[in-house]
Parts: sequence; structure tokens; C-alpha cells
Amino acid sequence: MDGQYLPMSEAKVSVLDWGFLHSDATYDTVHVWEGRFFRLDLHLNRFFRGIEKLRMKLPYNRSEIERILSTCVLLSGHKSAYVEMICTRGGSPTFSRDPREAENRFIAFAVPFGSVANKEQLERGLHVAISDTVRIPPRSIDPTIKNYHWLDLIKGLFEAYDQGAETALIVDINDNVAEGPGFNVFMVKDGLLQTPANGVLPGITRQTVFDLCSELGLSASASDFNRAELKGADEVFITSTAGGIMSVTKIDDTVIGDGRVGAVTRQLTDLYWTKHADPAWSTPVKGE
Repeated sequence: MDGQYLPMSEAKVSVLDWGFLHSDATYDTVHVWEGRFFRLDLHLNRFFRGIEKLRMKLPYNRSEIERILSTCVLLSGHKSAYVEMICTRGGSPTFSRDPREAENRFIAFAVPFGSVANKEQLERGLHVAISDTVRIPPRSIDPTIKNYHWLDLIKGLFEAYDQGAETALIVDINDNVAEGPGFNVFMVKDGLLQTPANGVLPGITRQTVFDLCSELGLSASASDFNRAELKGADEVFITSTAGGIMSVTKIDDTVIGDGRVGAVTRQLTDLYWTKHADPAWSTPVKGE
């Protein structure tokens, strides 16, 4: 934080920081698996695009941020980690309400690797509920900027819990399926893969699925679909930096396919984890 390395327990953000007061921040999260960052370049590209679109300024260049992220991992001692980089609007020394006068802040941290789904859920597939909560429309908030505007997602998550589900999907303004809290969704029907096209964050794991499909000769596209089409899929899975590719075997009260993790999902998952050791897809955590 602000050029200083310290334990997570000592990290503090001012209550006057616009990141806290107004959710005026952008961030990105990359994971480290067995000492290697996975697709770090793509995460950094998205992070810098978000900063530019929000008219923020960083005190560090790209190579310096890479070094900071590596140092966080090394100091944490974790071989597999969840590594986050954040830029907040900060605050004005004169308490001005003009965002141009705010001093932007950079924060990075490394914590143990975590997953949207636990081991049991990964093996049997997740139970997801589709909420009627509408995702913030793109005309209001650019979904390509990774942000902390999660109240719609949190509302959907509580509604999913009320139905006995383990996580949630919410819909866009046209009642098409959008995304969930921290993940994108894919459906497989007759060997073809689809993921929502509009109003969603273009996830790095989502992009990785497209890349894996190209390698495997599978057809994948971004195109909208409704909840009935999703429930009628042969397979459904979600994608996130926190967990990778994770099967969904039940949506609301509907069992997907035969209720087990599907063959396409397994094929993609196996290749996804294999790529973590591939130098074309991953980079080592580097010391000073």
C-alpha cells in the first residue's frame, strides 16, 4: 500500500477514500498456481484499460506492477495465490468533490488461492439459481471495467440462498442470462458453446475458454440466450479466475443434462489446468 509492504492485518484504507465512499475504483485479480502467474499479461491489459477509461493515474508502470505483484506473492509464502491489484480514486487533500483533484492510490495483495466452488461442488457440479435481479445496464456502467458495483450481484446471491442454491446468475435488461458474482457462464448444446455477449465483464477465464476451444476444434460464440435455453442445455459451466472452469448440474429446479459433470466441461477443465505449466500461458513469480 502506497509503496510499503505490510501484513494484511495492518492494511488500512481511509474512510475518505472515494473507493470506499463511492465504489470509485477498478481492480483486477490474477491467480498464481504452483509458483506461476496464469495469463498475467491479459489481466494487466484489462487493468490498465480500466484505469484509462476511469481517467485515473498510476504511480507505477507495467513492469513495476509486475514486480510488486511478485513481491507480494514471495513475501506471503504462498505457492498458489489469489493476487489482486487495485486503483482507487483516493481523496482530495482539500476535501474537494472534484474527482480531478483526487490523489489516486494503488494497492496490491496476495492471499491463499480460493475458488468459487469447493472440492465437493467441483466434483458434482454447482446448484445455481437464476435471480430476477437485473444487472446494471452497460449504458450506466461500462461492464468491461472491472469494478466493485456488486449490489445487484449480492441481491441475486441472497435470493439464490433463499432458494437453497449455492450461487446465482442474474439477468440483463432484456431478461437474458448475464453473469454471476465474479463469474461468467457458458452453455453447451449439441456440441456448440455459447456465453452471454452483452452487459457482462469479459472475463479472462472466459477468454481462455475461447482459446482452449480453438485448440480443441470446438465451436464457441458470444451470443445472448434466455433462462429457458440455459436450462435446456446439455452442459453448463461457469468460469472465474477464482476456480477456473466449474460445472453447473442444477439450475433452479432443473437438472442439467444427466446431472453429472459433462464430457466437454471435463475436457476443457483438464486442458485448462495443463496450461498452467505452459510458458506460453503462464509466467514464473520472480524475485528481486
